Amino acid sequence: MPTLFILKRTLQIALIIVLTLFFSTVLPAQTLTQTVRGSVKDKQIKSPLPGAIITLLNVTPAKGAATDTEGNFLLDQVPVGRQTFRVVLLGYHDIVLNDVAVSSGKELILNIEMEEKITENAEVVISADKKKPLNEMSTVSARTFSVEETQRYAAAVNDPARAALAFAGVTSVGDGNNFISVRGNAPNGLLWRMEGIEVPNPNHFSSVGSSGGGISILSAQLLANSDFVTGAFAAEYGNATSGVFDLKLRRGNNAKPEFTFQAGVLGIDVAAEGPFSSKHNGSYLINYRYSTLGILSKIGVLGAGGVTTFQDLSFNIAMPTKSYGTFTVFGFGGLSNESYKAKNDSAEWLTESDRYASKFFANTGVAGVTWSQVLGERTFLKIATAASSTGNGYNESYLLSDYSARNMYFESYFQNKLTVSATMTHKFNTHHTLRSGIILNELSYDFNMRFYDDSLDKMVDRLQSRGNTETVQAFSQWQYRPTERLTFNLGLHSLGLLLNQTYSIEPRAAARWEFIPGQSLSAGYGLHSQVLPLAVYFAEEQLPDGTKSFSNKELGFLKAHHLVLAYDRSIGENFRIKTEVYHQWLFDVPVKNNPNSSYAVINEIGGRIPDSLVNEGKGRNVGLELTFEKFFSKGSYFLLSGSFYNSSYKALDNVWHNTRFNGQYACTFTGGKEIVLSEKRKNRVIGFNVKLIYTGGFYDTPIDIEKSRQLGYTWRDERNAFAEKAPDYFRTDIRLSVKRNHTKWNSTIAIDIQNVTNRKNVFNKYYDADKNQIVNNYQAPLIPVLSYRVEF
Repeated sequence: MPTLFILKRTLQIALIIVLTLFFSTVLPAQTLTQTVRGSVKDKQIKSPLPGAIITLLNVTPAKGAATDTEGNFLLDQVPVGRQTFRVVLLGYHDIVLNDVAVSSGKELILNIEMEEKITENAEVVISADKKKPLNEMSTVSARTFSVEETQRYAAAVNDPARAALAFAGVTSVGDGNNFISVRGNAPNGLLWRMEGIEVPNPNHFSSVGSSGGGISILSAQLLANSDFVTGAFAAEYGNATSGVFDLKLRRGNNAKPEFTFQAGVLGIDVAAEGPFSSKHNGSYLINYRYSTLGILSKIGVLGAGGVTTFQDLSFNIAMPTKSYGTFTVFGFGGLSNESYKAKNDSAEWLTESDRYASKFFANTGVAGVTWSQVLGERTFLKIATAASSTGNGYNESYLLSDYSARNMYFESYFQNKLTVSATMTHKFNTHHTLRSGIILNELSYDFNMRFYDDSLDKMVDRLQSRGNTETVQAFSQWQYRPTERLTFNLGLHSLGLLLNQTYSIEPRAAARWEFIPGQSLSAGYGLHSQVLPLAVYFAEEQLPDGTKSFSNKELGFLKAHHLVLAYDRSIGENFRIKTEVYHQWLFDVPVKNNPNSSYAVINEIGGRIPDSLVNEGKGRNVGLELTFEKFFSKGSYFLLSGSFYNSSYKALDNVWHNTRFNGQYACTFTGGKEIVLSEKRKNRVIGFNVKLIYTGGFYDTPIDIEKSRQLGYTWRDERNAFAEKAPDYFRTDIRLSVKRNHTKWNSTIAIDIQNVTNRKNVFNKYYDADKNQIVNNYQAPLIPVLSYRVEF
C-alpha cells in the first residue's frame, strides 16, 4: 500500500476521533475537585519552612493552608482546572504560581522553594515562571523547562532535547534523532546531569561518544522541572563546552497509589507511584515503556525491511528519615536495536545492498543513590554515587552467491563508570552563600573493531583495547547579593584526566543587575573544557615497523572561553523580552595531524575517530539571540525565538572554514491554545499547539563527482571543507489533544504531527553509483504520532 495513502488514512482516523470528542455532548456531572499537597523549603539550603501560608486565589471564598513543622501543607477539594496559588512567609519573597493544571486523575504535589529577603521591607513578588533557573548560581544563558512543556509542545513527544528546539540558540541536527547543536557547537559538547550527578547519554539509538539519539530514554512521568543552560555555566558544571541539561526527578505520591497508562504509535508507557513507607513519608515512582516502532516502519518513515525496537525502565525511590536525612535510589535503563536482513533469493538482488544484513544496538543503564541532610540551620550537604554502563555495537555480513554469510564488519564499545560526588552549600547570611563540591569518576572501557580484509580473505583486528582511568573535578562558587536587585556569582572549576595527567583550572564569573523593576542586565564569563570521548584516545596508528601505537593517548582537553551579555525585560505579568549576545573562543581543538587536512573534532556528532590528532585547532562562535515570550495565561502561550550566528574553525591547513553546524540563522515559533468546553466542571479541555521552525541549512563538503565516478563511491573535496551550504530548512509541527476529567480519573487523546506539510528538507548529498550521479538524502517526511493516555 502506498506510503502517502497510509499517512492520509492515519490522519483521517485520528482527526475523526479528536473531532468526535470535541463536539460530543457534555453530560451533566458533579463539580470535580482534587487534593493539592506539597512542601515549602528554603531555596539555598533546602530546609523546611514551617508557617508558610499557601492560598488558592481564583476561588470564592479563597482557600488556604499553612505548612507544618516539616514544611508540608495540604489543600483539599481544589476545583479541577487551571488554578493560581500564592505562597507567603515572613522574611521570604512571596511566590505566585500561575495557571497550574489541576486534574481529577492525580493529586497535585507542589515542591516550592522560597528565596530569603535581603531587607525585610522588600516588596518583590517572584512568579514561578521561566525567568529564573532552578539553580540560583546560574545567572546567564539558563532557563527552566517544565514537564508540561515537553508534553504540550508540538512533536516534542515528552523529549527534553526536542522540546529545547523552541529555545533560542538551539537547532536540530536531523529530524530522525534528537541531536541538538547549541550556538553552533557540536552536539557532543552537551552535558547530561541527573539529581546533581553526571550521567551517560540518556537516549535510545545513541552512538559512541554522542549526546543524543533517536528518542529519550526518560519518560516525562519521572521528570520534574529542570534547567537547560547554553553558555557561561555556573562553576558546578564541568566537562562540557556547549550546553547542560540539569535534570531533576519527581517524587512519587507518598499518600496513595496512582497509575498512568499510555498507548500509541510509539508503543506503550506504564507508570506507578505511591507510598513506600507511611512512617517516614517515603515514596516510589517507576515507569516502563516498550515499542517496536512497527507502524512507523510500515508507512516508510524508518525505512523498509528493518526491525526497530526499544524499551526502557526508570525509577525514583525516596526514603526520608527523621534524624538521618533523606535517601533516594534512582536510575534508568534502555535497550534499543535495529536490524536488517539480507534477501535470501538472488532474484531479488537488485543492488549490492540487498545482500547485506546488519544489526545495531545501543544499551544504557544507570543506578544511583543520594543522601542529603540539613546540617544546623544554614548548611546543606548532598552526597551521591552512581554506577552506569553503556554498550554500542554494529555488525554486518554479506550474502555470497552460495547463500553463505561472510562477516564483513564488527565493532563493540562498552564503557562503565562509577561516580561519587559531594556538594555542600552554606548560607552565611542573606548576602553570602558558598557552594563547593568534588566529583570523582572511575572509567573502564572495552573497545573492539574488526573488518574483512580482501587481500587476506579474513577478518582482521583494527582495535582491541581495554583498561581503566579516572577523572577528578572540584568546584567552589560564591554568591554575593548586596541588594535585592544586584547579584554576583564567582567560582572556580577544575578538571583532571589521570589517563594522561591533563588538568584544567577554569574561572567562572557572572553578575545580574535589575536596574529598574522588571528590567535587568546580566553578564557572564567562563572557561570550559571537555574530556574527549574515550574512543578518541585509543585510536590506533600503524607504525612503519608494523607495530601499533595509540597516538591520541596524550591529547589534551577541548577548551572554550564563553562571554555572554544579556538584557531581560518583563512586560506586565505574562510577557517577557530577552536578548543575549555571546562570543565563544574555542582553542586546543583536536585536529588531524596533517598540514593539508581540514579535519577537526568539532564537526563530529559521535566519538569514533580513528585518526591521529593534535590540540592545535581553533574555533569561534559569535551570535545574537532574541526571545519574545508569553507565559501560559488565559488559556494560551507562545514563544518566539530568533538566532543570528556564525560558527567557524581553523585546522592545520591554516584556513578558516565554516563548521558543519553553521546554520547562521534560526527562527522558531511555538505556541498553543487551550479551550475549556465546560468552564464550571472543567471536564473537557481542547488543546491546539503548533511549532514552526525555519533555519539556515548546515554546511557540507562538496562532492568531487569525477573522483567519485572513478572510485564508485562518494569522494569529497577536502580542500574546500564545509564550503557548500544546504538549502534552508522549514518544518511545521502541530499537536491536537482532548483531555477529559472524570470523577477519579482523567484521559487525554492526542495526535502529534511532525512536518505536517510533508516538506522535503535536504539532509545531505551523496554519490549514487547505480545512478552515476549526486542525489539528495532527505530528512523525515510527515510523521503522525497518535496516543491515548489515562491517569488514575
